[in-house]
Amino acid sequence: MLTDLRVSCAPHISKPLSTRSVMIDVIIGLVPAVVAAGYYFRIYALILTSTCVISAVVTEWLCNKILKKPNSLDDFSAVVTGIILALSLPPSLPIWAAIIGSVFSIAIGKMVFGGLGSNIFNPAMAGRAFLTACFGMLMTSWTVPATIDTTMPKISAENTIHARTQATPLAWSKQAIKTKTGAEVVNEQFKDTFTGEVGGCLGETSAVALLLGGLYLLIRQTIAWRIPLAVLASAFVFSAIGYLTDNTAYASPLTHLTSGGMLLCAFFIATDPVTAPLTGRGMWIFGIGVGAITMLIRIVGEYPEGIMYAVLLMNAVTPLIDRLCKRIPAGGKPSA
Repeated sequence: MLTDLRVSCAPHISKPLSTRSVMIDVIIGLVPAVVAAGYYFRIYALILTSTCVISAVVTEWLCNKILKKPNSLDDFSAVVTGIILALSLPPSLPIWAAIIGSVFSIAIGKMVFGGLGSNIFNPAMAGRAFLTACFGMLMTSWTVPATIDTTMPKISAENTIHARTQATPLAWSKQAIKTKTGAEVVNEQFKDTFTGEVGGCLGETSAVALLLGGLYLLIRQTIAWRIPLAVLASAFVFSAIGYLTDNTAYASPLTHLTSGGMLLCAFFIATDPVTAPLTGRGMWIFGIGVGAITMLIRIVGEYPEGIMYAVLLMNAVTPLIDRLCKRIPAGGKPSA
């Protein structure tokens, strides 16, 4: 007779690991991206990251106090949310806006649903979506990396094409689609997007740093390989269709994979064990959906980046995916 049977919310970990150890692994995996952000954007990156982490931790502590719930800070999930949110923000974002985003991520994106394991949407992406809706101009103001210009001037739509390309390759990629020419200029930026010497959000610039962090998580088996592979493969296929159709209007698949938040999403956002499906087949569907929606927005939509919306939309259908991809009990399907 079972005497120690507990029923709890996700994440459900199949090996002897605690939620705390999983979150620590994710933090370690994010270190290369944080270091790269600090190298390219200097003190701005460290200030924003620290602000988001502290705000997220304090908000979760206050919510637990108000709701009279046990302290949950020792699982480090609030720290992970703060870091991921910071890496998805422009370096020039004001401190007060970062605080608002962090508070929304934890209070509305997580604690309103009951805390870790009960939230429907990825908290960091919910916070970023709120900031984008409220402060659109601030969320689309980019900064030249300090390795290009030590004064780190902001880049706006009124600057030259060369400056805009340095600021965000995806913005110029969108312009190339509209004008049906100029994609070769974006593809020339591949080396810079791989190393990180381009403008953009803190965690979007260095593909090398994100790949190192993602490889660490895969080696540690902290994340399942299916979701990252599905996201990147589907994005590659859909971007390749456009590129093969007209390589003067559409950026190459490799440029799309290393630009924007694609790698950050594939390894650190879409793999969130709470908001992603539980089954292997469900993970494939979820990852393909994220990659496909992202490329649909990038190529067809008006917005140059689609990661945030793709993740939130697929988070919304995760319960349906889990229902369609039920696990078969040991011994086969139960009789009717």
